Amino acid sequence: MTIAHHDPVRIAILGATGRMGRCLLRAVHDSTEFELVGALASAGSPALGQDVGEVATLGRTLGVRVTADRAQALFNAEVAVDFSVASAVEGNLEACVANACSLLVGTTGLLPQTLSRLGEASARIPVLRAANTSLGVNLLARLVAQAAAALPAEYDIEVIEAHHRYKLDAPSGTALALGEAAAAGRGGPPLTNPGERAQGARTEGSIGFVSIRGGDIAGDHTVLFAGPGERLELTHRAHDRMTFAYGALRAASWLRAVPAGLYTMDDVLGLS
Repeated sequence: MTIAHHDPVRIAILGATGRMGRCLLRAVHDSTEFELVGALASAGSPALGQDVGEVATLGRTLGVRVTADRAQALFNAEVAVDFSVASAVEGNLEACVANACSLLVGTTGLLPQTLSRLGEASARIPVLRAANTSLGVNLLARLVAQAAAALPAEYDIEVIEAHHRYKLDAPSGTALALGEAAAAGRGGPPLTNPGERAQGARTEGSIGFVSIRGGDIAGDHTVLFAGPGERLELTHRAHDRMTFAYGALRAASWLRAVPAGLYTMDDVLGLS
């Protein structure tokens, strides 16, 4: 059973100076349901010491300064939202456990070791791992699994994703999650080497990935089911990165009220 909270969620943003971090700062500023208590950046960030209002170009100061000190950023925080880089997640996780702070991880490209650490830490604090915090994308994954279960194996599956030119990982974490949803729908094993395209004729039942990088694309994902004489395309397009920030805040509010455990956006949406 969860307990209703009426006071603002005390939140810390990890990776506060990145694209998503700045969106989260603006979303928190626009909401009355959250109180920003900390903002973390890397030790080499030129924004260290700056007020977050300046970082997020809000036109006013908010009284919270960007720091590289995890303990300082997490002091008094109930929930931390991590959109940093994959190499920083384990350190952020350890700091959250030490501060008894719930953690939402939106950072993608995580190594298996990091995923294992998240699972271990979830015995002590609530941990939510989200390849994508958009509500629409998480519903898309459910539709993909249903389509994969209903269509025969002769329908080839391609996951096509497009992001801005600065995105580091390919395929994206969302594309991999959609591929896993398709694989689960077909009752097959988890994906292996999803970024590698086999040479020659296509193997029946395989799942392919196409990654596009360019411009300022916020995030487009299409799952294509190509069969004899027809194709089905399930698509989600993000017009503004703020949609991910709003979804992350909804998940952060939910995460405050649950016990220690490992959660997904399906839990937030009541789909699990």
